[in-house]
Amino acid sequence: MKNIYKTIAFTIIITTSLFLTTACADEYLDDPKIFAIDSENFFNSEQDYYNALIGAYDPLQSTFINVLMGEIASNNTLAGGESATDVPGYQQIDDMIHTPINTQLQNLWSWMYGGVNRATYIIEFEDKTDFEGKEIILAEARFLRAYYNFELVKWFGSIPIKPEGRFNVGDEKTIPRAPLAEVYAYIESDLEYAVANLNYTAPQVGRATKGAAEALLGKVYLYQDKFTEASNIFDSVINNGGYMLETDYNKIFEFQGENGVGSVFEVQYTDIQGAGFGCLQCSEGNVAVGFQGVRGYTGDSFTSGFSFNVPTQEMVNQFEVGDLRKDVAILDIEAWAATTGATFTTGFEHTGFYNRKYIPRKRSTDAAGDLNLTNPNNYRAIRFADVLLMAAEANNRKEIPNDTKARLFLNRVRARAFGNTNNEITVGGAALTAAIYQERRVELVGEGHHFFDLVRTGRGTQIPGFTPNKNEVFPIPFEEIQFSQGNWEQNQGYTN
Repeated sequence: MKNIYKTIAFTIIITTSLFLTTACADEYLDDPKIFAIDSENFFNSEQDYYNALIGAYDPLQSTFINVLMGEIASNNTLAGGESATDVPGYQQIDDMIHTPINTQLQNLWSWMYGGVNRATYIIEFEDKTDFEGKEIILAEARFLRAYYNFELVKWFGSIPIKPEGRFNVGDEKTIPRAPLAEVYAYIESDLEYAVANLNYTAPQVGRATKGAAEALLGKVYLYQDKFTEASNIFDSVINNGGYMLETDYNKIFEFQGENGVGSVFEVQYTDIQGAGFGCLQCSEGNVAVGFQGVRGYTGDSFTSGFSFNVPTQEMVNQFEVGDLRKDVAILDIEAWAATTGATFTTGFEHTGFYNRKYIPRKRSTDAAGDLNLTNPNNYRAIRFADVLLMAAEANNRKEIPNDTKARLFLNRVRARAFGNTNNEITVGGAALTAAIYQERRVELVGEGHHFFDLVRTGRGTQIPGFTPNKNEVFPIPFEEIQFSQGNWEQNQGYTN
C-alpha cells in the first residue's frame, strides 16, 4: 500500500464552511452522494476515525497550488505558460500585481480551510469512542490542522481560527481574524500535542510522525524568530529521528526516491484517479508536475506539460561550479535536446530552463486520466536537508549564537552537494547567515520555499515588483471579505 490517502476516499460528511465559496470547492467537500454519514452515526469505531483521518489527509494533495504559486511568487522563476493570459492568477502573482480577485488565491484559501475543517471534525469528536491507538489518530489530526493553518498564515497573515470546533455558515460574520501571535500559538499547541503523542516510525507510509511534527514546529518557531526554541526542537529531529541525507542526490526526486531516508514528511500522489480542469483538486496526481512540464515535448525520460514556473538564468547562475545539484534541479532543455534528440515547443517567457525536480516522468501506459493532471510524483514537503539548514539558521541567529554548530549543519548539506569536503563554509556571524540563505536557495529551488524565506528574513525587495508593507502577504479573497459583511478588513495595500 503506497499511502493512507488512497485506502478509502471521501467517506464522511464535512459541514459546509463559508470559507469555501467556489462551486468546485463545495463539490470537493460536500457532495451529498459522497458524504452520506452525519456525526451522530459516525465515530462509533476505530474504522470510523481512520476513515475520517483519510479525509483529513486528502486535501494535502491540493497543496500543489501552494508549491507552484510559492515558487512563481519568488525571484526563482517566471510564470510561463502558453501566453500572458494563461492562468491570469499565476501571471499576476509573478508580476506582483495580484488583487483580491484572484481565482488561484481563492482556491488556496478554500482548499486549506477545507483541510482545517476535516481535521477539526475528528478533534471535535475525539471523546466519542475509545480504542487502542486513538491518540495516534488524534495527534495526526492536530498535525494536519497545524499544517493547513500554517499554510494559511504564511500566505494571508492574520486569519480566522476556531479552536472549539469546525467553522459553520455565519461564523465569518462573527469570528475575527486572529492576531498573528494567537494564530501561531494555536498552531504550536496542535504541534506540541502531535510531538507528544506520535512516534518516529509511521504506522503507514505517508502518515505524519513525531519527526515531522517536530520539524514543522521548528519551522513555525523560525518564522517567528524564536531561534532558541527552533534550534532545540531541530536538535531532537536531527539526533533522534533517524533521518539521513540521501547519498545519491540524483534519485531524491525520482520515483525510487520517494519516502526515502531523507524525507521527513511527504505528500503522497498516485495516478489511479484522474481529474479535469474543472476540478483540479479532485486529481489524485500532482497537478503542479504537469503544469511545469516541457511544452510539446517528445523524447526520452519525460512527457510534455504546460511550461509554467520556468527558472530564470539568474537562478541557474546561483549554483557554484561543481555543485552536483544543478543538473538535478534544472533541466536545460536546449542542451538536453541536443544530446538526446528530444523535440519541444516554447511557451510564454521561455527561458530554456525547467524545474526538473517536478516535471512529468515517463510512466506506465495504463495510468488513469489526463497524464498532465495525474502525475504520481510525491511532493517532498519537509526534507532532512531543509531541517539541517533551518537548524543552521536557528543556531546562527539565536541570541547567543552557536556558529560552530551552524557551520556543521550547513557543511553537511554542502558536502553532499559537491561530493567532497573541499567547499566548506568557514565564516561566522552575518557572513554565515548570508551563506545559509544562499544554500537554502540552491538546495530547495523548485520546492516552493524561497518566497517565504525572503519575506520572513526581510529580503522581499529582491523580488521584482515587490512592494514593502504590502506583498509580504497576499490579499484575502474578495468573496471572503464580502461574506464577512465588514467583520474582516483587507490586508494592507490591497483594495477590494
